[in-house]
Amino acid sequence: MLTAEKTSMWARRYQLTADGQPVATWDPSWWRTGGGFEVDGRRYQVRANAWGSRFTMRDETDNEVARVERAGRKHWTVVSGGRTYEFRRASLWGNRQELLVGGVAAGSMRRTSAWSGSIEADLPGVPLPVQIFVVGVQIALWQASQSAAAGSNGGG
Repeated sequence: MLTAEKTSMWARRYQLTADGQPVATWDPSWWRTGGGFEVDGRRYQVRANAWGSRFTMRDETDNEVARVERAGRKHWTVVSGGRTYEFRRASLWGNRQELLVGGVAAGSMRRTSAWSGSIEADLPGVPLPVQIFVVGVQIALWQASQSAAAGSNGGG
């Protein structure tokens, strides 16, 4: 089980742990959608396209390691290492995402607290850097939607 918790109530950074052991810190980008993290001595950068529907994860040599297609949609995919991982949003209003294997839910990811922003991900068969990437993309999408909502409430 991978969990992500904010480093403090006001921070945008998340500490990620796998089975109770710290594995990475998600550092969100301040000027564009995405972020970065380091795991097992390798640094990764995550960036979104202009519409926030496609994300790529690149290593320190700028090679694409993984990509998310159709981010934020009901059905979306992650491609990495020649494999495609399928996901779907479990309901229109919920925050639970399901990992599908052969069309059947085999894992999931969900926000455990809207207040703290904590996330739990159980994504069996998905390599750890790709799991962190998937969680990071969800964090980026949730932060972008919160920013958009805050901006729409500030008009005069």
